[in-house]
Amino acid sequence: MTRKPNKKLARMRAAAATPARRSFVARHARSLGAGAAALVGSAVINQIQARRAEAKTPPAGAFVDIDGTRLHYVERGQGPAVLLLHGNGMTLQDFEASGVLGLAAEHHRVLAFDRPGFGYSSRPRFTLWTPAAQADVIARALVQLGVERAVVVGHSWGAMVALALALNHPEIVGGLVLVSGYYYGTVRPDVLPAALPAVPVVGDLIAMTLSPIAGLLTGPIALKASFAPAPVSDKMADFPAGLALRPSQIRAAAAEGALMIPAAMALAPRYPELALPVIILAGEGDRVTFPKKHAERLARDIPGAELRLVPGQGHFLHYGVPEQVTASIAALIRQAKMPASRDAPTA
Repeated sequence: MTRKPNKKLARMRAAAATPARRSFVARHARSLGAGAAALVGSAVINQIQARRAEAKTPPAGAFVDIDGTRLHYVERGQGPAVLLLHGNGMTLQDFEASGVLGLAAEHHRVLAFDRPGFGYSSRPRFTLWTPAAQADVIARALVQLGVERAVVVGHSWGAMVALALALNHPEIVGGLVLVSGYYYGTVRPDVLPAALPAVPVVGDLIAMTLSPIAGLLTGPIALKASFAPAPVSDKMADFPAGLALRPSQIRAAAAEGALMIPAAMALAPRYPELALPVIILAGEGDRVTFPKKHAERLARDIPGAELRLVPGQGHFLHYGVPEQVTASIAALIRQAKMPASRDAPTA
């Protein structure tokens, strides 16, 4: 015989459980509220810090607009043209701080760009900023600035942009100096967590709140790894790290981290097409882009490319041996017999 449910007992049990349930919800509501307040507070602080960084390091050069993308660049010196393209997470000041820009400008017309999304260059979200997309907009900017041919120097992620520029716009590239580049798709477990700020909506929240703080805390470790086996250069004190910690630049860096492997895989089959002078520089101790997996393999894939391995240096070798970078530039200019570039057209 089935027992009838005891409605009174059920009501008593429900009444006894209600305070506990309410207490549980209340405790978590307070925690959620505190967490939300902390995120809002960190977002406000990060925006204030970003504005301070921009006030401390305002735009150093001029701007050129290409179909809705505003590129910031500096131009120094006279003579055959040289284009400098920085790596992921950096700005054009990377070449300034390392000494490469100043040394190169002693004998050449040097243009250093903030790549899209970095420094003071914009990065419209409707574009997938692959190396080819960046090369297209930079090539058009060079034409607008009166540059007919240039030796292109690319560091790290910038080396992929330099390669895309040479492959897709060969008429404007007289030679390539590729420094510490990532050239082939390899397994990189560090890519996924670094790419989180690039995820739409959620990534914006992370970039505005947590990422700048995380970058501030982990920055010294990452910097040490980038220079190893060499010590961190004193010159890094001149690099405006605050610009790199702005939410907008963190999103750009995360997007490039996510694109790194597929971008290299798309470019790699085309390397044998290159028919121009190429010098590949790599630190023998580079543990960010391992020379055996990238630089040495690239030297075999590009006909006539010259590989220069630098002992005692890592990924940021241009800080340790800027003279070797500028010597490579001069060697390519002589080899390509490049004429002096015309001055930029006046408005």
